[in-house]
Formats: sequence, structure tokens, C-alpha cells
Amino acid sequence: MTVTEPESGAAPVPDADVPPDASPVECPHCGRPFVRERQRDLHVGLQHDRVATDEERTAIGRAADAERDELRRFRLKALIVLVVLYFGLLFTYSIVT
Repeated sequence: MTVTEPESGAAPVPDADVPPDASPVECPHCGRPFVRERQRDLHVGLQHDRVATDEERTAIGRAADAERDELRRFRLKALIVLVVLYFGLLFTYSIVT
């Protein structure tokens, strides 16, 4: 894995591993390849926010909203699993003892 130096002194970003049979989506500013457009849009929002066009800013907003929704769904699922596990162990302990 190689590391790309971003502009404006930000932290280095490792290059994405794009499968050989996939057609990569490249960043219009630095040429970094991505597997999905949403990943590229999030990258543009984080690394190239100052030079992003209005269309790119709209795509960044949509990608950020989708990412936020997925994280919220994951947190809800994780909470449900923890509650079920907790009560399962609690009932098992009360039955065994």
C-alpha cells in the first residue's frame, strides 16, 4: 500500500486497493482511485474542501448523509445485540443458580 501526500499539510492518506477487474472512480483533484463514488465524494470533502465545486459540495452532502444513516443503523443494531446478550446472560445466570 502506498501513501499519497495530500495538499495543504493534511495527514498522509493511504491509496485505496481497487480490485483489478473494477473500474476505479478517480478524484478529480489528486487522481486517487476509489472503488465507489461515495468514497470519492467523502475524500473530496475531507481533503479538497477548499477547491470543491458546487456540484461536488452537493455530492459531499449526500455522501455524508448516507454515511451518517449507515452509522446510525449500525449503532442501533449493536445496541440491540448488546441488550439481547445482556438479558440472555442474566436469564441464564438466574436459571442456573
